[in-house]
Amino acid sequence: MKAVFINNSMSLIKKYYPEYSDVKLEELKYGLLGLYLLITKSIIIFGIAIFLGIFKELLIFTIIYNILRAPSFGMHASKSWICLVASTTIFILSTYLSANTSIPINIKIIFGIIGIMLIFKNSPADTKKRPIVSPKRRKIYKLISTMIATAFAVASIVINNNFLSNAFILSLLIQCVFTSPTMYKICGEPYDNYKSYQP
Repeated sequence: MKAVFINNSMSLIKKYYPEYSDVKLEELKYGLLGLYLLITKSIIIFGIAIFLGIFKELLIFTIIYNILRAPSFGMHASKSWICLVASTTIFILSTYLSANTSIPINIKIIFGIIGIMLIFKNSPADTKKRPIVSPKRRKIYKLISTMIATAFAVASIVINNNFLSNAFILSLLIQCVFTSPTMYKICGEPYDNYKSYQP
Protein backbone atom coordinates (compact mmCIF):
# COMPACT_ATOMS: atom_id res chain seq x y z
CA MET A 1 0.00 0.00 0.00
CA LYS A 2 2.80 2.38 0.93
CA ALA A 3 4.73 1.66 -2.28
CA VAL A 4 1.60 2.15 -4.40
CA PHE A 5 0.87 5.52 -2.78
CA ILE A 6 4.45 6.77 -3.14
CA ASN A 7 4.96 5.51 -6.69
CA ASN A 8 1.64 6.83 -8.00
CA SER A 9 2.19 10.20 -6.34
CA MET A 10 5.70 10.50 -7.74
CA SER A 11 4.49 9.55 -11.22
CA LEU A 12 1.94 12.36 -11.12
CA ILE A 13 4.51 14.86 -9.89
CA LYS A 14 6.97 13.90 -12.66
CA LYS A 15 4.19 14.15 -15.24
CA TYR A 16 3.02 17.64 -14.27
CA TYR A 17 6.39 19.01 -13.15
CA PRO A 18 9.00 17.54 -15.52
CA GLU A 19 11.38 20.40 -14.74
CA TYR A 20 11.94 19.21 -11.16
CA SER A 21 15.50 18.06 -10.46
CA ASP A 22 16.41 14.71 -8.92
CA VAL A 23 17.17 16.47 -5.63
CA LYS A 24 13.74 18.14 -5.60
CA LEU A 25 12.03 14.86 -6.44
CA GLU A 26 13.88 13.10 -3.64
CA GLU A 27 12.75 15.79 -1.19
CA LEU A 28 9.15 15.39 -2.33
CA LYS A 29 9.38 11.61 -2.03
CA TYR A 30 10.66 11.96 1.53
CA GLY A 31 7.78 14.31 2.32
CA LEU A 32 5.21 11.95 0.84
CA LEU A 33 6.61 9.08 2.87
CA GLY A 34 6.30 11.17 6.00
CA LEU A 35 2.73 12.08 5.12
CA TYR A 36 1.78 8.46 4.50
CA LEU A 37 3.30 7.31 7.78
CA LEU A 38 1.63 10.16 9.67
CA ILE A 39 -1.83 9.29 8.32
CA THR A 40 -1.58 5.52 8.85
CA LYS A 41 0.03 5.92 12.26
CA SER A 42 -2.62 8.42 13.37
CA ILE A 43 -5.47 6.13 12.31
CA ILE A 44 -4.08 3.26 14.38
CA ILE A 45 -3.11 5.31 17.45
CA PHE A 46 -6.34 7.30 17.61
CA GLY A 47 -8.32 4.12 16.95
CA ILE A 48 -6.76 2.57 20.06
CA ALA A 49 -7.41 5.79 21.99
CA ILE A 50 -11.11 5.68 21.06
CA PHE A 51 -11.27 2.06 22.24
CA LEU A 52 -9.65 3.03 25.56
CA GLY A 53 -11.80 6.14 25.97
CA ILE A 54 -8.90 8.62 25.92
CA PHE A 55 -9.34 10.15 22.47
CA LYS A 56 -9.68 13.75 23.68
CA GLU A 57 -6.73 13.41 26.03
CA LEU A 58 -4.55 11.86 23.32
CA LEU A 59 -5.42 14.67 20.92
CA ILE A 60 -4.42 17.29 23.49
CA PHE A 61 -1.23 15.41 24.41
CA THR A 62 -0.25 15.09 20.75
CA ILE A 63 -0.71 18.82 20.15
CA ILE A 64 1.33 19.72 23.24
CA TYR A 65 4.14 17.35 22.31
CA ASN A 66 4.38 18.51 18.71
CA ILE A 67 4.65 22.17 19.76
CA LEU A 68 8.06 21.25 21.22
CA ARG A 69 8.94 18.62 18.64
CA ALA A 70 8.53 21.02 15.71
CA PRO A 71 11.53 23.30 16.48
CA SER A 72 13.71 20.78 18.35
CA PHE A 73 13.29 17.96 15.79
CA GLY A 74 14.69 14.63 17.03
CA MET A 75 15.30 11.05 16.02
CA HIS A 76 13.14 9.14 13.56
CA ALA A 77 12.90 5.36 13.49
CA SER A 78 14.81 3.69 10.68
CA LYS A 79 11.83 1.47 9.78
CA SER A 80 8.15 2.37 9.58
CA TRP A 81 6.99 -0.56 11.74
CA ILE A 82 9.40 0.46 14.50
CA CYS A 83 8.02 3.99 14.31
CA LEU A 84 4.46 2.67 14.55
CA VAL A 85 5.12 0.42 17.54
CA ALA A 86 7.20 3.04 19.38
CA SER A 87 4.77 5.90 18.69
CA THR A 88 1.73 3.85 19.69
CA THR A 89 3.35 2.68 22.92
CA ILE A 90 4.74 6.08 23.89
CA PHE A 91 1.69 8.20 23.09
CA ILE A 92 -0.94 5.83 24.47
CA LEU A 93 1.05 5.13 27.64
CA SER A 94 1.99 8.80 28.20
CA THR A 95 -1.59 9.95 27.69
CA TYR A 96 -2.88 7.28 30.08
CA LEU A 97 -0.29 8.21 32.72
CA SER A 98 -1.03 11.92 32.31
CA ALA A 99 -4.71 11.29 32.95
CA ASN A 100 -4.38 8.75 35.76
CA THR A 101 -1.32 9.61 37.85
CA SER A 102 -0.26 12.44 40.11
CA ILE A 103 3.37 13.60 39.94
CA PRO A 104 4.62 15.49 43.02
CA ILE A 105 5.47 19.13 42.30
CA ASN A 106 9.06 18.76 43.54
CA ILE A 107 9.61 15.98 41.00
CA LYS A 108 8.14 18.18 38.25
CA ILE A 109 10.53 20.99 39.22
CA ILE A 110 13.53 18.65 39.02
CA PHE A 111 12.36 17.13 35.72
CA GLY A 112 11.64 20.60 34.36
CA ILE A 113 15.11 21.96 35.13
CA ILE A 114 16.78 18.86 33.67
CA GLY A 115 14.51 19.01 30.62
CA ILE A 116 15.31 22.65 29.88
CA MET A 117 19.05 21.99 30.11
CA LEU A 118 18.90 18.93 27.86
CA ILE A 119 16.77 20.65 25.23
CA PHE A 120 19.17 23.61 25.24
CA LYS A 121 22.15 21.27 24.91
CA ASN A 122 20.82 18.86 22.28
CA SER A 123 18.31 20.70 20.11
CA PRO A 124 17.82 20.92 17.25
CA ALA A 125 18.64 17.23 16.73
CA ASP A 126 18.65 16.60 13.00
CA THR A 127 18.58 13.38 11.00
CA LYS A 128 20.67 12.00 8.15
CA LYS A 129 17.84 12.59 5.68
CA ARG A 130 17.07 16.05 7.02
CA PRO A 131 20.27 17.76 8.24
CA ILE A 132 19.97 21.33 9.55
CA VAL A 133 23.03 22.79 7.89
CA SER A 134 22.49 26.54 8.36
CA PRO A 135 24.12 27.83 11.60
CA LYS A 136 21.55 30.63 11.74
CA ARG A 137 18.63 28.22 11.54
CA ARG A 138 20.20 26.01 14.20
CA LYS A 139 20.52 28.96 16.59
CA ILE A 140 16.93 30.02 15.96
CA TYR A 141 15.61 26.49 16.49
CA LYS A 142 17.67 26.13 19.68
CA LEU A 143 16.33 29.42 21.05
CA ILE A 144 12.71 28.60 20.24
CA SER A 145 13.07 25.05 21.60
CA THR A 146 14.56 26.28 24.87
CA MET A 147 11.84 28.91 25.29
CA ILE A 148 9.11 26.31 24.70
CA ALA A 149 10.80 23.84 27.06
CA THR A 150 10.91 26.53 29.73
CA ALA A 151 7.23 27.33 29.16
CA PHE A 152 6.39 23.61 29.45
CA ALA A 153 8.30 23.27 32.72
CA VAL A 154 6.58 26.33 34.20
CA ALA A 155 3.16 25.22 32.93
CA SER A 156 3.58 21.81 34.56
CA ILE A 157 4.06 23.55 37.91
CA VAL A 158 1.48 26.35 37.81
CA ILE A 159 -1.43 24.64 36.00
CA ASN A 160 -3.94 23.08 38.40
CA ASN A 161 -5.41 20.64 35.88
CA ASN A 162 -3.65 17.35 36.66
CA PHE A 163 -3.82 15.98 33.12
CA LEU A 164 -2.46 19.13 31.46
CA SER A 165 0.25 19.54 34.10
CA ASN A 166 1.42 15.97 33.55
CA ALA A 167 1.14 16.25 29.77
CA PHE A 168 3.50 19.24 29.68
CA ILE A 169 6.21 17.62 31.79
CA LEU A 170 5.97 14.20 30.12
CA SER A 171 6.09 15.79 26.65
CA LEU A 172 9.25 17.60 27.68
CA LEU A 173 10.85 14.41 28.99
CA ILE A 174 9.94 12.39 25.90
CA GLN A 175 11.48 15.01 23.62
CA CYS A 176 14.63 15.05 25.76
CA VAL A 177 14.96 11.34 25.01
CA PHE A 178 14.39 11.75 21.26
CA THR A 179 16.97 14.55 20.97
CA SER A 180 19.53 12.73 23.08
CA PRO A 181 22.76 11.58 21.38
CA THR A 182 22.62 8.50 23.61
CA MET A 183 19.29 7.46 22.08
CA TYR A 184 20.67 8.03 18.57
CA LYS A 185 23.63 5.80 19.46
CA ILE A 186 21.43 3.06 20.95
CA CYS A 187 19.33 3.01 17.78
CA GLY A 188 22.37 3.09 15.49
CA GLU A 189 21.47 6.47 13.99
CA PRO A 190 24.08 9.15 13.16
CA TYR A 191 24.02 12.28 15.34
CA ASP A 192 24.93 15.90 14.47
CA ASN A 193 24.41 15.17 10.79
CA TYR A 194 24.91 18.81 9.83
CA LYS A 195 28.64 18.46 10.59
CA SER A 196 29.05 16.29 7.49
CA TYR A 197 28.23 19.36 5.37
CA GLN A 198 30.66 21.73 7.07
CA PRO A 199 33.86 22.63 5.19
